[in-house]
Amino acid sequence: MTKPFESVWLRPPRQPKSSGLRRDQIVAAAIELLDAEGLDRLSMRKLGAKLDAGATSLYWYVANKNELLELALDEAWGEVALPDPDEVPWRRALTEFAYSLRETMLAHPWMVTLFGRVPSVGPKAFRLSDFMRRTYRTAGFGAMTAAYANGTLISYVVGQVVPDIALRQTGGRLEDFDTDTVYAAMRQLAGADYPDMVADMIEIQPENPAAARALAFDFGLLCVLDGLESRLREERRDAINSTDRERSRTPRQPDPR
Repeated sequence: MTKPFESVWLRPPRQPKSSGLRRDQIVAAAIELLDAEGLDRLSMRKLGAKLDAGATSLYWYVANKNELLELALDEAWGEVALPDPDEVPWRRALTEFAYSLRETMLAHPWMVTLFGRVPSVGPKAFRLSDFMRRTYRTAGFGAMTAAYANGTLISYVVGQVVPDIALRQTGGRLEDFDTDTVYAAMRQLAGADYPDMVADMIEIQPENPAAARALAFDFGLLCVLDGLESRLREERRDAINSTDRERSRTPRQPDPR
């Protein structure tokens, strides 16, 4: 059985009450708490205390915590840089977008846990979606290919960011450990069965893991963009071939002379 779609954006924001609180002020404070303490520790009571207001006064502006998270997520989407696809080549536009999206999600780790949990139908989310649509369509991608490409690029960025966020939160990054003990653990646990693999892992282990992760992001992003560019060339060839076939089927008009 289906249910009606609901979102905080489907109704106009309420006017501030005598307490002087504004919705944008509440959202900004919520983002500060989310960044500092994480999604699980955010509560309306704690947010009210931060704003020197009772939790009940917050419900004048949002019906529940999910609505608050919708607003916070849309505000975070607004931090992603969106180059003008009419002014910047499509690969450069998507590269700048991908880097900015990565930086934004690393700055607000709670974002990735909200994907699919709350809808992204706010004005800043739509602005981002339209930027991607325009970028792909201006480049020459068909509508369906543009939609698939959009999902592919965002999935790549999220897939790169999620492990990095987890490592930061758990203190499991290689730079948090003594390198010699890491290598010793590799040899002890896998050296006997997979000596070549362990040797390769140690050989390529970077002196600066953070820089290495950035390089890995660069490499993967280039692969994604190269694949999209190859797909774009195929679409253009298919369009040319389709036009040629259509012309060949069109009967020639007799020369009136």
